Amino acid sequence: MLEANWIVRETPCPNKVGAIVEEFGIRKLVAELLLHRGFTESEAISRFLNPRLQDLSDPFLLPNMEAAVDRILLAVDRKERVVLYGDYDVDGVTSLTLLQAFLSAYGLEAQTFLPHRMEDGYGLNDHGLERCLSDFSPNLIIAVDCGTSSISQVELLKQREIDVVIVDHHESNTGALPPAVAVVNPKLGDGFHYFCTAGLIFKLGHALLKRRRNDRLDLKEWLDLVALGTVADLVPLVDENRILVRKGLQQLAKTRHPGVLALREAAGVSQTPDAYDIGFKLGPRLNAAGRLDTAEVALDLLRTGDAAEARRLAEELDQQNRHRQGLEQRIRDEAVSMLKDLGENLGRGIVLGSDEWHAGVVGIVASRVVKEFHRPSFVIAFDSEGIGKGSGRSIPGVSLVDALNACRDLLVHGGGHDMAAGLTLRRENLDAFRERFSAYLEANTAPELFTPRLDIDLVATLDEINLGLLDSYEMVHPMGMGNSAPLFMSRGVCLVEEPRVLKEKHLKLALQQNGVRLDAMWFNAAHHDLPSGPWDIAYRISRNEFRGRSSVSVMIEALRASRG
Repeated sequence: MLEANWIVRETPCPNKVGAIVEEFGIRKLVAELLLHRGFTESEAISRFLNPRLQDLSDPFLLPNMEAAVDRILLAVDRKERVVLYGDYDVDGVTSLTLLQAFLSAYGLEAQTFLPHRMEDGYGLNDHGLERCLSDFSPNLIIAVDCGTSSISQVELLKQREIDVVIVDHHESNTGALPPAVAVVNPKLGDGFHYFCTAGLIFKLGHALLKRRRNDRLDLKEWLDLVALGTVADLVPLVDENRILVRKGLQQLAKTRHPGVLALREAAGVSQTPDAYDIGFKLGPRLNAAGRLDTAEVALDLLRTGDAAEARRLAEELDQQNRHRQGLEQRIRDEAVSMLKDLGENLGRGIVLGSDEWHAGVVGIVASRVVKEFHRPSFVIAFDSEGIGKGSGRSIPGVSLVDALNACRDLLVHGGGHDMAAGLTLRRENLDAFRERFSAYLEANTAPELFTPRLDIDLVATLDEINLGLLDSYEMVHPMGMGNSAPLFMSRGVCLVEEPRVLKEKHLKLALQQNGVRLDAMWFNAAHHDLPSGPWDIAYRISRNEFRGRSSVSVMIEALRASRG
């Protein structure tokens, strides 16, 4: 792990802190946090702290929503054969579940098709489409969470007189669009770029209701799935996403969907769920099926109405997730071993590949590699025919999309987002891609980006870290991309007991400052050499519920010898 620079953010407009505290009845630290996040005016603060569904915008402001609704309602009236063609991640399966339910409320029983990660690959690909057409012979295909870059595939469908509507949030790889009836993608307009497909499907449902009222469809009942897809897809929890996820978490706590209830039980999420529970407990289990085999189990779980069947499917996903964790750990250990052999010759970019790795978990491993080495990284698994499928993760300030565009001639496919992308390439191009990728980063990125930063949001004393703070702090939830959990710092903290090692890898620390004691956890830190005290500590906080009692949970991110 590279040593980070600790950067303490100054509070903008500190003269406004007192007024915000008085007007909204929140703690001083939370008022400072709001100012850090750019909220200075009362109206904006009120909308942020109290998000409301009535503040959602007109869904027809999204690009091509009008044409999409027209075509879908035509399919409803004609009782056409419709296939929803999706993706195998959480955003994909939640979006398919939502859209199938919405259309069913209008009397249209659409079929669903999920490509197989290993056999078909991502999106509207040739192999998957041929299977889809053979199985269903549709009049209309609605591509969900894919399709924006599938120009040749949509052209072929058009030649066969099969209409296509695309609801997607990915960037176009070519700048051109497929000849679909409608491409509902916020990237084609000036706003709403933060939506994932689950959010777009919710907006599509809203648009359908605005055009044709339907008492059988209550969108609020489906907000739990919208929250699942949005948080798991790592899109920014800002603006309307913030509204959907805040309300979706409330719906998740009282969900009536048997599959979601069983998933919560399997994941041990018994208390009021938060975004962390989705990101680290519920989402990984839904993702496990699509990573290792087919995502049909996850899709079946979300749409089942039978509690016993839901429990069986949730248990199957839980077992697959355990298998996924084992694969991930093995590949991660091998990847880290490769990199440590390089020593100081790491360069600015990391590209690793192996014939022994599973393509379904390389994205998770890439995330681990970036966290440890702070370099944009691609991890690639090659099959028996020498075709490599890889996932990349980046660091702030470095766009993987731009980097892939600079290597386009070496790739079979490649695209995604600035911070996360996927690629397909042939084994013989691996070394050339590694060199081109590194050369691009060398020529187009600033050296300081490759030293990790620890951005401290709030400096606090331990006596300020209490349940009263949590009551205010939780009004800033949900935390995630675009609204990250703030990093607190306390200076001059002393250790009052010997650290306890838990499960042979975690540390439990008893800390004290000015007579105030606080227990803290530092995960995966048992191997760290602790400096002499006193310490400066960087940490995050959350609420812990145990046997009906609440307490503040403190999670250490880093510590150092105190610098006063």
